[in-house]
Order: sequence, then structure tokens, then C-alpha cells
Amino acid sequence: MRKSVILVPLCLILFITSALAQTINRTKFIADSLDAYINRALTNWRVPGAAICIVKDNKVVLMKGYGVKELGLNNKVDENTLFMIGSNTKAFTATALAILEDQKQLSLDDKVTKYIPTFKLDNQLAGQDVRLRDLLCHRLGFGTFQGDFTYWTSDLSRDEVIEKMSHVKALYPFRTRWGYTNAAFVAAGQVITKVTDRSWESYIKDYFFAPLGMGYSKVLSKDMPTVYNKAAAHTIADGRLVPITYPMIDNLAPAASISSSVNDMSKWVLCLLNDGKVGPRQVIPFSAIKATRTAQDIIGEDHHPDGSTSDLLYGLGFELETYAGHRIVMHTGGVNGFVSSVTMVPDERLGIIILTNTDQNELYDALKWEIIDAVNNKPYQNYSDKYLARYKANVANEQQQDKKLRDTVALKLAPGLPLSAYTGRYTNDLYGNMTIDMGGENNTELQMHFEHHPKMFALMQPLGQNRFYVTFSDPEFGKAVFPFSVKNGQVTAVRVKVADFIEYTTYDFKKLP
Repeated sequence: MRKSVILVPLCLILFITSALAQTINRTKFIADSLDAYINRALTNWRVPGAAICIVKDNKVVLMKGYGVKELGLNNKVDENTLFMIGSNTKAFTATALAILEDQKQLSLDDKVTKYIPTFKLDNQLAGQDVRLRDLLCHRLGFGTFQGDFTYWTSDLSRDEVIEKMSHVKALYPFRTRWGYTNAAFVAAGQVITKVTDRSWESYIKDYFFAPLGMGYSKVLSKDMPTVYNKAAAHTIADGRLVPITYPMIDNLAPAASISSSVNDMSKWVLCLLNDGKVGPRQVIPFSAIKATRTAQDIIGEDHHPDGSTSDLLYGLGFELETYAGHRIVMHTGGVNGFVSSVTMVPDERLGIIILTNTDQNELYDALKWEIIDAVNNKPYQNYSDKYLARYKANVANEQQQDKKLRDTVALKLAPGLPLSAYTGRYTNDLYGNMTIDMGGENNTELQMHFEHHPKMFALMQPLGQNRFYVTFSDPEFGKAVFPFSVKNGQVTAVRVKVADFIEYTTYDFKKLP
């Protein structure tokens, strides 16, 4: 009997608590709790600094910097601090082409070869039929990031990047699968140049930055080192949070090179949410905005952090999905040292901009869902902690695997052949040339040097047989096991793999005589 007496009030408590949870006004989360949430999350995620902006109903609800620009320095982030926004650059390029279509200067269904006659793909017929629209929605048949090792922070020009696309062995038939292709946006940027007789960067400045008042933003990565109010780039290498140099990626500029602040990005987002208007001025034709938000391709099914799912689609420079009954228009961006997100809910006139200065966090994604839930009065889920638990589990697994490899290196197992047998020149049809020579202390270690990354090398340590544990001098390119092919006692090839952050696919380099 005493047990039943205890259970009755407990049930009442649970019922009352549940009822209260349903009536709590979650929209107050932004005003009352967001600062504490973000500051705690920055510490837990080891993010030095971030900048956040929320716009609603054509007004700025929140615009604020958190943390510091650079680890170890007391230089606080503010609303005008520049961060590299990575692939959020793509929406500017796609919108530019959509504007040119509105002006009857081109059609998005034009063939790329109309503007770039030398454009080719490995699949000759596909290369002849690629349309501008295909470039902007990632449906060339390439795998996600395929080819990026060749381009990323390399010394290739934009024209050379486009030429290299013809050497990519597409993983899928043309237009059958979605595959994220940075180089495609480089080609799209060159089309803008052909049509307007001005550079991509000049067009972006004159048609977006100037009329929108984005006075702090920079179009090219080469401009970042000279900026005063900027966030430093950071990554986590060997378990330590460290500043790194800004990535020089202007050869991929139309895909990823813009740097901006939440103040400037708020003007971009407010204009997009206001059907292209700034006050009474029509800065961007509504038809161009509509074109970028029209689904072109299916990415797959997206599993939202609240447990719901929806189809994930791609427009032109934007991802599209449905959440809590609302259409979401969004994109993320990641370059060395930075990750960001730009999210819009057009029917709620809601925009969320999140910029962070480390590439090793998922807070930029978790936070946007937290804000969307708050605006929609959905129950609090603490997505940051959920994402963090998953992230830490993945990191722990990677560290365990890496420790096994380092322990194997410590055994000093003899390679299958004398070290000199692995030295020499190697080539890959897509990338180009690579050399292996003796280096390091007392000239007793093998090192790789890559033709198009002259400032980078990779240290090779034997794992026994013909396998080597390889560590790139640039931590963004990661660590991996490189197996060598040997025939009749002679090295014939090596398989190269960089970090997934750069590219998922492998490269087979053949040894030259």
C-alpha cells in the first residue's frame, strides 16, 4: 500500500512537468539562455571564437561575437570580425549566374562549352553536354570532393583546375548521382568572366558587396593576412588546438574563398529573405533567388538531430530540406581553420549565420538546429552535447587506430626492400608528379614531395613489408597508411590517401623508370 501511495504523487509530478514543458515559451531561449549556451559550448568544443547572427522578420534579433580571434590572445571577436566562410561562397557564384540569366545574358541550360570551348570531362560525350546548371548542383558524376587533393591549396591556376577536371575518372555515370564538386564552381566562375568580361572577384564585389554594404568582406583568401579585424585559423593536431596559416585557395575562389563577418552576412541574408530587396531597391532579381532555391538534384535522406527525417535536395549553391513543417534553405562551409553555416527559413523570414574559427567542431551545425527549435517552440534537446558525445567517440576511435600504427612504427620493422628502392619519381594522370627521396635526420628517412604543393612534404615511416605510415607536414592533409606495389623485386606504384577533409578517393602514383 505504501508503494501505491508514493506512485500517485509521482505520476502527478510527471504529468505536471510534462504539461509545463509543453507551455514553456522556448522563443525566450535566444534572449535569456543563448549567451550561456554558446560560451559553454565554445569551451567544450575547444573553439577559440565564434560570431552569431539571427535575423527575423527583416530585423536583426541577435548579432554578437563570442570568445577570441586567436588562441592565447585576449582579442575578442566582434560583429565585424572576418572569418573565412568556405563553401558559403557558392551561393554568391550561383546567384550571380542566375542574375545573368535574368538579364538574358545567358541561360542556365546553356552548354559549358559555349563559354569555355576547351572544357572536357574524361567521359567525352558527358563533357560536351554539361550545362551551367549541372555545374551549380554537383551532378557531373564525380564523387564528393573527388579531385580536391589536386586542387586544394595547390599552385594550380583556375584554368589549370578546369583542365584537370578532364583527368578525373568519375565514380558514377553522368547525372546519375550527386557528388560535391568544388572544381565545377571554378568553371562556373570562369563563365561569369566570359560573359561579363570581368573577373569573378570583380563581379562579386560590384554586384553584391557594394550594393549590400558588405564593406568588411574580402573576396579572395590572399587578402586575409593583411586584414586587421580577422579571426585566426585553428585546427586540432595530435590532440592540441593550434593556430594554422590561412589557406590560399584563390584557384578555387568561386567555390570557397570569401571571408566575411556576421554584420556583412546579415545584409546578404536579409536581402535574400526579402525577395532580393534592400528597402525599396531591388538589388537581386527575385527570379534569381527563386532559381537558386529550386531543387535540381537529390542528395539523399537527412536525419535531423531531433530524430525526424526528410529528403535532402540541392538547388543552385544551396541545400534544401523540410523540418518542423518548414522549408529550410541552407549551406555549410569548411576550409582549413574555419567552419560555418548559413541557414534560412523563408516562410518564417528567419536567418541564422554561424561562423567559427576552428575546423574541428560541429557546434556550427548543432547550434543552428537549437535556434530553429527555439523559434518553433520545440522542446530543448541540447544538441551541442549530443553532437559532442558523437564527435568525441569518433576522435577516440581515430586516436586508438593511430596509436596502433605508431606502436608498429616503434617496433622498427624492416621494410620489404631497401629504402633506396622506394625513392624516385612517380606520376598520376590527374595530380601530376611526386618524388620520394631521402631526408630527415642524417638523411635516413623517406620523404614525399608533391609537384603542386611545393611547401608541403610527407614523412614516411616503415610498417613492415611494403607499407608506410605517412604524416603530412600540413596537418589538414592528415595521416594514412600508404601501400606500395612491388613486382619482381621492383617498386611499381604507391597508393596515396589524404584526410577525408580534403578528399575521400585515393590516388595511384606509378613509379617512373
